[in-house]
Amino acid sequence: MALKPKDKAPAFTTTDQDGNTVSLKDFKGKKVALYFYPRDNTPTCTIEACNLRDNFAALKSKGVTILGVSTDTAKSHKKFEQKFSLPFPLLVDTDMKLANDYGVWAEKKMMGRTYMGVLRTTFLINEKGIIDHIIDKVESKDHAEQIMEVWGL
Repeated sequence: MALKPKDKAPAFTTTDQDGNTVSLKDFKGKKVALYFYPRDNTPTCTIEACNLRDNFAALKSKGVTILGVSTDTAKSHKKFEQKFSLPFPLLVDTDMKLANDYGVWAEKKMMGRTYMGVLRTTFLINEKGIIDHIIDKVESKDHAEQIMEVWGL
């Protein structure tokens, strides 16, 4: 069953690029932009992450916590974070549990090839742990603005 706005966000506990334990429940009372992206250090994912980095202060001032998720390893996340000075946690999902729980692990097509991968999707989760919005048509170069606009901030 696909998630939709007004659904309770699936709970999770995982680690970030520094090995810190991160759980959704840690952010109760805060707005969370949980963004899933296919791979560290790929062109579009880098554009998206850098847009969020460049607008991090504005998002934070509006009370938004940014959490990135991909199926890459903590080591890969750490290199990505350091290379681009990313100020937010990148969550490790090597077992694809979060991607499956949030319904973003799916069949993709590129250049005539079909494969399984992460669909670039952002879940805007409110202070009560409820999904307010799902952005499935992410505009990587304007993603922070898209988050603020969709959330009315």
